[in-house]
Amino acid sequence: MRAINITNANKRDAEVCMETRKKASGVKKVLANGESPVSMKILKQNLALSFEALLRQYTDTMRMGRAIIESDPDVDMELTGKPLGSTRKLYLRQNGQIAYRVDLFQVEKDPQGNEKGRRDYEKALSNITGDSVVQWSGKKVPKSTAIRKFVFVHKQVLRHISGLTYDFLYGMAKELHESDSLMFVGGGKRGNEPLVITQGGEEYRGFLEGRIDGDKYCLILHLTNIELKAVSV
Repeated sequence: MRAINITNANKRDAEVCMETRKKASGVKKVLANGESPVSMKILKQNLALSFEALLRQYTDTMRMGRAIIESDPDVDMELTGKPLGSTRKLYLRQNGQIAYRVDLFQVEKDPQGNEKGRRDYEKALSNITGDSVVQWSGKKVPKSTAIRKFVFVHKQVLRHISGLTYDFLYGMAKELHESDSLMFVGGGKRGNEPLVITQGGEEYRGFLEGRIDGDKYCLILHLTNIELKAVSV
């Protein structure tokens, strides 16, 4: 559960909680005997048996192919299929050695896939908590319009942490529920900057949806980085 600073229509801000609520699937997978399957990671091969390593050993693909047919040098009978526990991602050099210092670049390509240029990769800083505040912009978008204009790729549920923040969030949800619209929210002092949920993460535009049922409320932050546009014929 993450914290988020957000303002309401009166420009009052409060820190509340934000979490992802996943709906349980109604489909259950079972084996032929009725037992539930268990997911696990297994070792496919080690680095010494990779295609590149075997090619260096046998010098050409024909020799390597004959060796694989005759003696299976690409399979370690002791390690292949071994269950794995926790793993960690590593970057490797072309010679298979671990790269301890990696420079990341952002590569720009044209529609044909050709590289146009590159620049140092810059990690965007999170701007939803701490000294940063997510601004209530006052710009409402009817739900019927938003669903045809944007592709919402993630959603977060906002939750209160006290009686005061309950009133704070309930009031926001009530206003949006009664107007049947979404509220555009953004980062920065003017609220016109994209939202970055985690450091180095994607930039999104945010829209708040509110629902109420008696004294209960639901306030959902919808995130999008895809806008649908009409195709001109």
